[in-house]
Amino acid sequence: MDMTLADDLTISDLKPGFGARIHDIDLPSASDAELDKVVAAFHRHGAVVVSGQTMAPDDLMRFIARFGEPEDHTQTRFTLPGYPKIFILSNRVVDGKPIGAHNDGVGWHTDYSYKPEPVMLTMLYAVEVPDEGSDTLLADGCAAWNALSPEKQAQLLPLSLHHSYRHFMATREFGAQVLSPEMAAANPDVEHPLIRTHPADGRKALWPSTGTVTEVIGKPGPEGLALIDELVEFMTGDDFVYRHKWAKGDLLMWDNRCTLHTGTLYDDTKYFRTMHRLWVKGDKPY
Repeated sequence: MDMTLADDLTISDLKPGFGARIHDIDLPSASDAELDKVVAAFHRHGAVVVSGQTMAPDDLMRFIARFGEPEDHTQTRFTLPGYPKIFILSNRVVDGKPIGAHNDGVGWHTDYSYKPEPVMLTMLYAVEVPDEGSDTLLADGCAAWNALSPEKQAQLLPLSLHHSYRHFMATREFGAQVLSPEMAAANPDVEHPLIRTHPADGRKALWPSTGTVTEVIGKPGPEGLALIDELVEFMTGDDFVYRHKWAKGDLLMWDNRCTLHTGTLYDDTKYFRTMHRLWVKGDKPY
């Protein structure tokens, strides 16, 4: 494993050219200045993993605040009591009620792509993990963009996508539902560019999604949707994907401005999985 020293952090790639695994840091006891070095690494590398952490909710809130303003969750019923910015993903049932959302996030997507200002960062902290399954996969949109021919890049640059939360909720595989009038009003349809520019350094990323996209502006109808399927398949090929195999105490953060991600299934009759998810507010894609 190749290690480099950057900003006094010991770092290795998650996969060649993408992501950073940060070694030798204890996040709860780290100074704000040390945490800010992790933030800087995140903006450069597209994703960050820090393993072996013991994070109380207050530790998670202190850490996430170094990245920006924590984002609210669309579904509020599974937030941690007393911590509305911490969302629980779990298959545990306590007193006959689920304590978290189950099978959330399966299918390649980027978080809050149906909002005018999608989430910048998604953070998952592993409280308990199965012995097998439940991997999280990240696809590198910058590497995928750079691998396209100049002709293909020129064809894609002008295109925008129509994203719809209403469509996403009505068609999703696990628990499709019709939005209440209040939820529909709070989540109107939006348009975003297919190729997104990263505000940190101007790098470009292929930025399609599944689930929320109803139309390609500039290439309407089945032809446009077929193009999105083609691009998602290309971007999520082995060349561009990092697969995170979870261990208890892992903290994984990814940059929604330049990646797609998906969860994977596990045997929920045999294993329990509980994660804490936090989001940081983002800006308008351009």
